[in-house]
Amino acid sequence: MIEGSNTGIHLTIANLVRDMHDSLKSSDLDAILTSITAGAVEYVDGAQYAGIILVDKRKKTTESVAVTDPVVELLDGIQTRVGEGPCLEAAWEHDTVRLNNFSDEPRWPAFVAETLARTSVVSSLSFELHSSDATLGALNLFSERENAFSAEAEEVGRVYATHAALVLQRAREKEHFNSALASRDVIGQAKGIIMERFDIDSIAAFELMRRLSQDTNTPVVELARQLVRRDQPRDGQPGKN
Repeated sequence: MIEGSNTGIHLTIANLVRDMHDSLKSSDLDAILTSITAGAVEYVDGAQYAGIILVDKRKKTTESVAVTDPVVELLDGIQTRVGEGPCLEAAWEHDTVRLNNFSDEPRWPAFVAETLARTSVVSSLSFELHSSDATLGALNLFSERENAFSAEAEEVGRVYATHAALVLQRAREKEHFNSALASRDVIGQAKGIIMERFDIDSIAAFELMRRLSQDTNTPVVELARQLVRRDQPRDGQPGKN
């Protein structure tokens, strides 16, 4: 945690941005996110604990990642179970949420009551992580001190939140890219099988697959997977012809 003048804060942010840009070159998502939350605890004045919560809208599940202390997982678990809290609010409502004193907080009474009963945390700062339509997230900072987070702390914390969002977006794009490559590969294999079996060219093979996809209301890539699986040898036996 650091304190200092506005000049010192902006210099710190500039250094963080440089370091974060370098870290984006890494492919280890867990390691990068862990360095982000650890850095937030070190550089955001008032922060004692940090973590990232991911919310899957489709599956209606949450996941705690890169937590710096087990208490963060406990807090995330409370919010998930009672269905309310600042971290969920930041993720769902696309906002920054600051709680200066849990004891005086009228919002989310179930979360506040259980948190005060089970932990020493009394203030928090949560940042939305811009994500996909299906997955939401928030970077969350916690403290055992009241009024722990200043406007300057929020400014520095937002840098970490922005970086975390960029990392998650890069990972998602890579996942989609790899998925697209895999789909392209299996469609290519299926086209090759059809071309060889029916002595037709690539265009005709894909058109056959497209028409079959429409007739059966099955995605082309799923038809391709079925065809490739059917054509592959089983238990040492040749594939079906």
